[in-house]
Amino acid sequence: MHHEIDSLAYTNRLRYLPPEHKILFGMTLFCLSWAAPSLIQLLITVWITIWIIIYAQIPASVYLKLLAIPLGFWLTSVPALVLAGVGLSDMQLVQSDIFWGVTLGNLFIYISQQGLQQITVLFTRSLVLTACMYFILLTVPFVEIVRILKNIGCPSLITELLTLMYRFIFLLTETASELLTAQQARIGYCNWKTGIRSIGIVVSQMLRRTLENYRQISLGLTSRGFTGELKVWYIRRYKPDFRYIIEAIFGCTLLFVNIGWHYVSRI
Repeated sequence: MHHEIDSLAYTNRLRYLPPEHKILFGMTLFCLSWAAPSLIQLLITVWITIWIIIYAQIPASVYLKLLAIPLGFWLTSVPALVLAGVGLSDMQLVQSDIFWGVTLGNLFIYISQQGLQQITVLFTRSLVLTACMYFILLTVPFVEIVRILKNIGCPSLITELLTLMYRFIFLLTETASELLTAQQARIGYCNWKTGIRSIGIVVSQMLRRTLENYRQISLGLTSRGFTGELKVWYIRRYKPDFRYIIEAIFGCTLLFVNIGWHYVSRI
């Protein structure tokens, strides 16, 4: 999946647009989404999805798989937020918060109305914020993100660490994929006991191979005169598209006005 994300960042239909514009647009929507009510968050999700699937031509199957990752974490938090329990003698204290409940012995288990509201807010917010971040990741190559961070004054130590971490993500996924393929070819997961043993071998081998790859990269950088900063030559030219600029400015302005009106009307 990491290789696919990196490949799409270089081949999407918005590749020719300046990366500064795309990052500014994505971060603006991210900030607006954080303050927006749930309905507007859903509208922003639809809008950014149009940019990703239609404008950038990112495959819908890939995008939906990526969106399913945070939704999985959301599902694990639903029971903790929705379910609650009190003693039968204390039911009157939570009567207004009960959506549905059942009695189990001396305990009353119920679905909280406040919890339902919380998971709704959590769902829309996590969905829209994740979509905004995916817009940046799927349309802007990582090396350009690092370059922009350097241009705005981000310390070199942080940008170099980001570059190395990004590189090692690919090393880890590639190593894990090779080990899993080799074990599956040898029927390493034919039963529960063998599967657990195979997973232990994968973890230990990943650590050994990752450390070996790190040593090779360190030796390679040292032999090439590495002085603590990774320099990349950028020669690609970008062309702003005023059609996209106008849509982005108009849409963000409209969202800002609607969000502001939402909070003003509550005063």
